Amino acid sequence: MPSTGRTAEGLVVAALPLDAGSPLLPAWRDLARDPLVENLFFEPEFALAAAHAFGGGIRLLTVSDRPPEAPGARLLALWPCRVVRRWGVPIPALMGWTHGFSIFGAPLLAKSEAAPALRALLDAPRHLGLPRRLLMPYLPLDGPFAALLDDVLARSGRRRADFWAHERGFLAPAVGRDGTRDAYLDAHLSERKARQLARLFRRISADASVEHEIVREPGRLAEALDDYIALESAGWKGQAGTAVAKRPNEAAFLAGLVRSYGTDRRIRFDRLRRDGRSLAVSLSLETASTFWFLKIAHDETEAKNSPGALLVERVTRSLLADPRIAAADSCAPPNFPLIETFWSERRRLAHGLIEAGGGDRLFRPAVALEGLRAQAARVRTSKA
Repeated sequence: MPSTGRTAEGLVVAALPLDAGSPLLPAWRDLARDPLVENLFFEPEFALAAAHAFGGGIRLLTVSDRPPEAPGARLLALWPCRVVRRWGVPIPALMGWTHGFSIFGAPLLAKSEAAPALRALLDAPRHLGLPRRLLMPYLPLDGPFAALLDDVLARSGRRRADFWAHERGFLAPAVGRDGTRDAYLDAHLSERKARQLARLFRRISADASVEHEIVREPGRLAEALDDYIALESAGWKGQAGTAVAKRPNEAAFLAGLVRSYGTDRRIRFDRLRRDGRSLAVSLSLETASTFWFLKIAHDETEAKNSPGALLVERVTRSLLADPRIAAADSCAPPNFPLIETFWSERRRLAHGLIEAGGGDRLFRPAVALEGLRAQAARVRTSKA
């Protein structure tokens, strides 16, 4: 299949390998700094760190103003994806890259040229000999990308079907009349819940002081990561064999994130500590204005004191006080009370199956097959 093509609007589309030595990297970084919608998981540092553990078969579907290897090429769109045979029949799909640490699927689009960039991205498969149906997991159903996608599809008459519509905890507080966001938690936490949290904190700190510590300094990040991994491994995930400590590729991936994001302090660990021992640890990363609450672990021997909830409360207060952070994504499953107790907004998402440019004679059977797959998943969940 061809690796590059040109659309009717004169933009260059390409399917490129995920390669740390690619000449695309500077343009990719420029695109990721100020996209239409921020997506941590499609930033080059995150993607390259995840490549060994999760990147088999991944290609970067790109749109640029000239061939991407040309000097000065400007990247207008990027979407990591792979060809999959998802339904057990010979109807392949082009599916966006997700894995256990990557659960948001909006492509990176240049803010100033988002509409032509998205049109070209959706048109790329027919120019590159790729499947004409695009499965985009975890697409936002609200916001600028959702509005743009609806408009592009409506103008072109292309079809779309959504599956597994759901929502997760999201923090997007408005600034109050006093110019701060300090009143957010007071307005959203009930008095009963606030009293309960205060009581739990008094109890957990009865024998020794408990402190909330934020670790950003590059020289301390490796120790904080080891602390998180040890705490997770000591709990139910360790017993089930799903902890990072049991999965060397995932541990190497997290160590890669520490190296990539630590130099500019865009990764942080929050710890609730007592007598030099962590009761709860969370791992988060930052894009330009969004905080991504990626993972949390807590000491399960202290479960009666809810150290995880006490840590989330303190993380939330730190975010409300930070004017750089406009929003925070919990990266959590739907109906996850640990987050939704404190964060009142919701990010609405769905897996979108989208018809590519040039039409797709197999789109209707693909929709039917994905519908059957979604139905079977619901049945399995209800029996679990």
